[in-house]
Amino acid sequence: MDTTTHTSLYAERRARLAAQLGPGGIAIVPTAAEHLRNRDTGYLYRFDSYFYYLTGFTEPNAWLIVTAEGTSTLFCQPKDPEREIWDGYRLGPDAATDVLGVNEAVSVQTLGEKLPKLLENRTTVWYPFASHNGLEAQVDGWLRKVRARVRYGALCPDTQRDLCSLLDEMRLVKDAHEISTMRRAGAISARAHIRAMQRSAAMLRAGHDVREHHLDAELLHEFRQHGSQYPAYGSIVAAGANACVLHYSAGSAPVRDGELVLIDAGCELDGYASDITRTFPANGTFTGPQRTLYELVLASQDAAVAATKAGARFNDPHDATVAVLAQGLLDVGLLDANKVGSAQDVIANRAYFPFYMHRTSHWLGLDVHDCGSYVEPAEVGTVNERKDPLSGEVIKDRPSRVLRPGMVLTIEPGLYVRP
Repeated sequence: MDTTTHTSLYAERRARLAAQLGPGGIAIVPTAAEHLRNRDTGYLYRFDSYFYYLTGFTEPNAWLIVTAEGTSTLFCQPKDPEREIWDGYRLGPDAATDVLGVNEAVSVQTLGEKLPKLLENRTTVWYPFASHNGLEAQVDGWLRKVRARVRYGALCPDTQRDLCSLLDEMRLVKDAHEISTMRRAGAISARAHIRAMQRSAAMLRAGHDVREHHLDAELLHEFRQHGSQYPAYGSIVAAGANACVLHYSAGSAPVRDGELVLIDAGCELDGYASDITRTFPANGTFTGPQRTLYELVLASQDAAVAATKAGARFNDPHDATVAVLAQGLLDVGLLDANKVGSAQDVIANRAYFPFYMHRTSHWLGLDVHDCGSYVEPAEVGTVNERKDPLSGEVIKDRPSRVLRPGMVLTIEPGLYVRP
């Protein structure tokens, strides 16, 4: 993202966060750590989504501190001409205040010295729980330094809270800029899927050997050609029976004439993910049975989309999907009514589960499986216990989330029929 254009957007988000910290509250938001791939070669760096949401800053080794009074301090890498030759340009503290709109920016090398001072006389420290290895120990270390000064009149925070509980709710409802970016990401991904479909059929018609990785290459080409930084997740390109492996990764298996190919792939654009799953005939033409199953899944998707609207519940699209699939499995003969009963029985006993074993939707945003509770907060105390018909395990159901304008979720029904 162009942070110089959207400085006010990030400042507004930080102000909204500050207003929720409570009197004397302070929030600590680290970006993601860098990780080695092997020996001295690192993985391609990707920032932490919470940190990026509040700053638009993509460099590693950075921390954001926000106080309840609304002040923000950025700890970032100092300028270093030698390291910048090797690793690339650094914004540096001097430029960060103007570019990012924070109140203060200092070198990350001073974090251990300055952060305990920022924590002094605070009541509550907020940070993301269970998100960064070693963060809890770091916070404890800083608090010990504050506690060592209580004899000199310093007050140490006596409460620790999970920052994710605040940021998840903020991120769940997207603003106009986020929705615009996600539409662009979705359009790029749609073109990539079409390119892979067309390439598969063309290569088979020409008599060429087609492999899963050939189609994966077409996806990557289209992503980068149109400005995506990288895939939002590892692309699934699965030919034939491989399509029944839910998290299969693109390999070198042959794509055969007459088979179906499943592609689950989406690009990331300016931090925001897209997620599209489509199944198509490798040669461009469905067989009769393939078309029957395809149209059944398409009908279930149409039903789910129709059920997705403001005021509906998060589970409504899934329930609509399952209703169509349950009846369809009976109609096409994959389930025998003499054994499983009516469509209502199929749903109640989850007899469809061997063919459709996952949920229809998940949140989408800065993360492909984006943050945000699937339970309506006002009804979290409402619990309905039931016994799972397959496992016998007791399940506690709570009312699912009420959908609001700006929430973004996927619609991904499917049927998995092994050849």
